[in-house]
Amino acid sequence: MPPDHVLPADPDDAGLPDAELLRRHVAGDPDAFGTLVGRHRDRLWAVALRTMRNPEDAADALQDAYISAFRRAGTFRGESQVTTWLHRVVVNACLDRLRRMRTRAADPLPEDLDRAGMLATAPGADPLEQQQQRSDVAAALAQLNPDQRAALVLVDMQGYSVEEAAGILRCAPGTVKSRCARGRARLVPLLADLQPTAGRR
Repeated sequence: MPPDHVLPADPDDAGLPDAELLRRHVAGDPDAFGTLVGRHRDRLWAVALRTMRNPEDAADALQDAYISAFRRAGTFRGESQVTTWLHRVVVNACLDRLRRMRTRAADPLPEDLDRAGMLATAPGADPLEQQQQRSDVAAALAQLNPDQRAALVLVDMQGYSVEEAAGILRCAPGTVKSRCARGRARLVPLLADLQPTAGRR
């Protein structure tokens, strides 16, 4: 479950657009930020958890992100959707924490063709088998560098398009494709046991 240390939401603000809530927060409304974050907290938590893997680390990174977004809301210029901005803040907080926890230089990421996703669970699988597969995928993701992991979490696990992920990560779509392709290539041997026998070469 996502952490609860966010400001309480105001029911009167529930129907307002994200951009208006952010504007009101900047103008001094004490409830607007809590309403905005509460609206998107589940998806923000999912991104943090899958990027960090460890729930405690994810909660810490998400709290860092909430504080950063609260303080830096005035820098939002409306060049993207508020949700894109929030996800960017969360991903940056996760990457900053990961780099502090384990300094690990990323390999150069060449342009490469996209490949079929490696993270989907086979339909009709046994629930226990699915749980084991999710655990295997999480362990494999932990071996990727933070930039590749963030790209794969956004595109393959959260369902963002390459263009949307590029907006969140503030890089070119080609860079997102490269990170996803390199990350998937590294996952292939790690997740070989999850692939159908007929699909192996």
